[in-house]
Amino acid sequence: MSKLAAQDKFLDFSDYGRPFAQIIANQLKNTRFTPIHLTLLFGISGLIAVYCILNAYYWWAGCFLIIKSILDAADGELSRVKNTPSYTGRYLDSVFDIILNFIFLMTICFISDSSWVLTLIAFLCIQLQGTVYNFYYVILRNNSVGGDATSKIFETETPRAFANENQKTVNTLFVIYLTLYGIFDRIVYVLDAEAYKIRTFPNWFMTLVSIYGLGFQLLIIAIMLAFNLVNFIVPFFIVYTSFTIVFIGIRRLYLSK
Repeated sequence: MSKLAAQDKFLDFSDYGRPFAQIIANQLKNTRFTPIHLTLLFGISGLIAVYCILNAYYWWAGCFLIIKSILDAADGELSRVKNTPSYTGRYLDSVFDIILNFIFLMTICFISDSSWVLTLIAFLCIQLQGTVYNFYYVILRNNSVGGDATSKIFETETPRAFANENQKTVNTLFVIYLTLYGIFDRIVYVLDAEAYKIRTFPNWFMTLVSIYGLGFQLLIIAIMLAFNLVNFIVPFFIVYTSFTIVFIGIRRLYLSK
């Protein structure tokens, strides 16, 4: 089941794992396996990647980063094929992502020549990049295929839990989510406050912005690890953030309602 109507679909460089995710979801749809199980599995895959980085098994580290990305897509796919939307899964997925991103970067800092200050800046840059992509993507999804069940353009109020989940759990995860992501959401909103008024974005624009998706970020890290470019990962993602100005500038100057 697609998140977008046919006319809104675009080449998403960060979503290369989707075909494999759909296979996994279809294999599990009639089992007792839940999307949360897949979320936990992608967390484990990420930690295995960290172990591999620490032990200089860079090819294996890259493989587990890709597996993590596929499983990250598969939990949402399983939720859709089982028709079990969940704020618990949506927020847990995001919380795991940001924690793992921090661990990935700090692990790379530990084994490379990068300082912890530059590494922290690179982490903030990666999160800002991902927020730019998610901001435009969620706007598009909320205006396509009758809306989005769990992702909102503005995460300001605690959502009401679905029948298959616990409200207290949703409340707790929502607070954690806002604490970790709120500052990035506010920054992007300030930079492009009018974007939410747009009905849709051109496919070419979304394809360009998709280079900031988490899947593509992990693919870049995997490739740089495979070619033993460990010392260049941190400075790369700092410089990579410069495209933020380009994308937001294109949207504000040329793509209006």
